[in-house]
Amino acid sequence: MFYYLLTPLKDLFFGFNVFRYITFRAALASITAFVVSLIIGPWVVKFLHQLDWKQSIKREGFSPLYQAHEGKEKVPTMGGLLILIAFFVSLLLWADFLNRYVLLCSAVVLWLGAVGFVDDMLKLARKNSKGLTAVNKLAGQLIAGIGVGIFLYQDAPGWQEVSIPFMKNWFWVMGPCYIVFVAIVIIGASNAVNLTDGLDGLAIGCTAMIALTYAVFSYVAGHARFAHYLQIPFVPGAGELTVFCAALFGACMGFLWFNSHPASVFMGDVGSLSLGGALGVVAVFIKKEFLLLLVGGVFVVEALSVILQVTSYKLRKKRIFLMSPIHHHFQLQGLSESKVVIRFWIVSLILSLWGLAALKLQ
Repeated sequence: MFYYLLTPLKDLFFGFNVFRYITFRAALASITAFVVSLIIGPWVVKFLHQLDWKQSIKREGFSPLYQAHEGKEKVPTMGGLLILIAFFVSLLLWADFLNRYVLLCSAVVLWLGAVGFVDDMLKLARKNSKGLTAVNKLAGQLIAGIGVGIFLYQDAPGWQEVSIPFMKNWFWVMGPCYIVFVAIVIIGASNAVNLTDGLDGLAIGCTAMIALTYAVFSYVAGHARFAHYLQIPFVPGAGELTVFCAALFGACMGFLWFNSHPASVFMGDVGSLSLGGALGVVAVFIKKEFLLLLVGGVFVVEALSVILQVTSYKLRKKRIFLMSPIHHHFQLQGLSESKVVIRFWIVSLILSLWGLAALKLQ
């Protein structure tokens, strides 16, 4: 909004020219999302309490940790609504919301947020941890992934070339398979964040770091000189995703204020599915899909731990981990919840720095 309202006034006063700059608007978007979260957060938490939208703790297969997590049943869920409100308020104020990348990313976030909302509502209605069936949830995610894939495939042939990290001028030309690839990236990121959301502050803290890292990626990908110097694909218009990622970072930090241990609210699937989808679709648009495996390494390991555990048990009737996702494995080894979360944050930070270094190592 400010971009359209105040930038034209630069002819009347040169100071309004600052609203043209992505870096300025990105910084203000982050601060705005954070402040909005702090202002409306207590009201949202109280509202969720009044609705009695409380977290349901899974008992089956969870008995070793149930006593430690029993108190969480008194904590309201669906706090992802707070994230989305703060995020979109900030985005509408500071972003060029007519930019096609911002529009498409916002559409994906809203759609996956809606899928997560339905999933959460079903869990609340049934008063257990079972919401949408796996097939229905996957169908909802597929709509977003396939939709973005088809749009890019028809937009220009260059989208079918996927860059390989750490290798200059190496591209994987996928052809029609690119549509499937995009769907896998978005669905994988969405589900990985969802699986990681099991301890106070864990998923939201890691998401914040990745969002900030991808804000940097978006800026250089949308800047012709930087992209040429770093020998990375230049995506005209993608620089505006810097504001998108910055607003996401601010909203995450604002939610962490209430989600830090002991949590006052949980994000629920409405938050985790939309956040993961946001990271995935941004990675696609700035052609940093494979780098998300590195920067989002914590999410990757969490998802892999579940896949390996389920596969091993079905094939060998043996478990690899004491419990999956892997953060529960470390809890059963005797680590406190706070220690597990902070150590995962540290790993996420190091991986983000490694990802930033990869820009120069192209």
